[in-house]
Amino acid sequence: MATYQAPLKFMRFLLHEVFKTEEMLQKQNALEDFNAELMDAILDEASNFAQQVLFPINRNGDEQGCQFDNGVVTTPDGFKEAYQQFMDGGWAVMGCSEEFGGQPLPKSLHLMIEEIFYACNTSFGLYPNLTNTAIHLLEHHANETLKQTYLPKMVSGQWAGTMCLTESHAGSDLGIIKSRATEQDDGSYLISGTKIFISAGETDLTENIIHLVLAKLPGAPEGSKGISLFLVPKFLPDESNNPGERNAVHCGAIEHKMGIKGSATCVMNFDDAKGYLVGEINAGLKCMFTMMNNERLSVGMQGVGNAEVALQSATEYALDRKQGRKPGSKDVADPIIGHADVRRMLLTIMGMNGGCRALTALAGNMYDSSIYHQDAEEREKSARMLALVTPVCKAFFTDQAFISCNLGLQVFGGHGYVREWGIEQLVRDVRITQLYEGTNGIQSMDLIGRKVLGDGGIAWQEFKAELSTMIKDAEQVNILGKDCTRVRQAMSNLSSVTDSLLENAKRNIDIQGSVATEYMNLFGTVTLGCLWLKMAAVAINSDAEDDVFHSQIQSVCAFYCRHQLASVSTSVERIMAGAKTIISPDISEFELTTLVN
Repeated sequence: MATYQAPLKFMRFLLHEVFKTEEMLQKQNALEDFNAELMDAILDEASNFAQQVLFPINRNGDEQGCQFDNGVVTTPDGFKEAYQQFMDGGWAVMGCSEEFGGQPLPKSLHLMIEEIFYACNTSFGLYPNLTNTAIHLLEHHANETLKQTYLPKMVSGQWAGTMCLTESHAGSDLGIIKSRATEQDDGSYLISGTKIFISAGETDLTENIIHLVLAKLPGAPEGSKGISLFLVPKFLPDESNNPGERNAVHCGAIEHKMGIKGSATCVMNFDDAKGYLVGEINAGLKCMFTMMNNERLSVGMQGVGNAEVALQSATEYALDRKQGRKPGSKDVADPIIGHADVRRMLLTIMGMNGGCRALTALAGNMYDSSIYHQDAEEREKSARMLALVTPVCKAFFTDQAFISCNLGLQVFGGHGYVREWGIEQLVRDVRITQLYEGTNGIQSMDLIGRKVLGDGGIAWQEFKAELSTMIKDAEQVNILGKDCTRVRQAMSNLSSVTDSLLENAKRNIDIQGSVATEYMNLFGTVTLGCLWLKMAAVAINSDAEDDVFHSQIQSVCAFYCRHQLASVSTSVERIMAGAKTIISPDISEFELTTLVN
């Protein structure tokens, strides 16, 4: 059985000591009720609910999975009851607008709650999260009639939400979708087409499901510029705004997957289903990015949550499992935590988990500043930096989470490969995070193409200044001197590479695609190094009495700076090698017939 307790001490450390979220909100006259005590209380309750209700049904969700029978999807035993408790506990309204019955939260706090829920049960967490991000889209882009009709019951959790983008021939390239919309005399639209990989497309958890569907109108421009967005309910609301007539949208099948088996991944058929335009005609993809960008932050938290369970499970096992003798020991066998290679694996996971969680807290504060800051220029600056780090939170986090879960399994040895210990499920569940909401290769292209090069490096320079300040502040703490030197050199390498790309990559599109993934690794690794310096400096200067926790922060910082930052030089060499050796082989050199005959 896997082991998990929410890392509340670390989360509070980030919220209150490192990023001072309460102080930031007070300066912006935002969310005035959210002091440290309230944030701590919410984290406590989230932890209790997730650990007591969601964690116990996680393994059964994987083993039983969702069931499909003639268009009806049944979630695993316990999910429906847990969802009712989720609503009763007020978790559905978290992060939503007060206008429709919601409870706004500091974004950093909201993301930490998501991490806890995903750690305890990723499959379950997907259901309410999709609704939450659908609500966010409708709040920003729907007309007032749609908002008043659908948002109150979506916010309460009575009605669910989905995002319907992918088609069998159109994954990341949404410009070639075939789903069509036809306008009707009453201003509604008839939507026809088939969407695949639709998470929570059909479930037994809610009384209605509100699908947000991308489709094209007759005569629409080619490509992504001709996509519109439509709200398509499973049941059309009646005059009392209760589920009425069944709409012509049905689940045709559910996928049989590697992981997240308790989450229904559906094929959805729209057969002249009645829908309503959201936003402007042909602006559907722009509207959908409001949902997708929030989803990408959320997927990053899925990665961190699963990696945290891997860390805690592997650590507990390493403390208990006796195997071999550590150097110098006279015992017959020692706990494997004494073996250097086991410590290396655990410290690697700790370095990534803590650094990613810190970037999450920083991104959450950027999110809030982009909304609440009193100065318009500061709002725009925060929005630019948030856009810059969003693909990093999605792709770098989840790439590292998959590595971390595999390292956790490695600590268990052969026991990790069997179901009894629960670690192999983490490896299977976390793998999808590298694929959905835009594959990590696409996210890496987004970082380098749209976010760094797209604005001529403005957002990069702003974020670079933030990271440089972290290094400068840490340099005031004498015992961090050598690690500061390492991070400053890594930062210099990242800056030089970025300057080179800004100068050359726009003229050579092959460079962008060839180096994007390695640039993502470089960007993420250096960013986390700066954040670890910041955390270590705060820990050293802290007046708190918890010496063990603050010592751990310093130890992991030292490990990260001296071991994990070593990959920077390799990334730089690969990036500066350019595109030639990747682009030059002829396609025929990849064809099987050429290679085997």
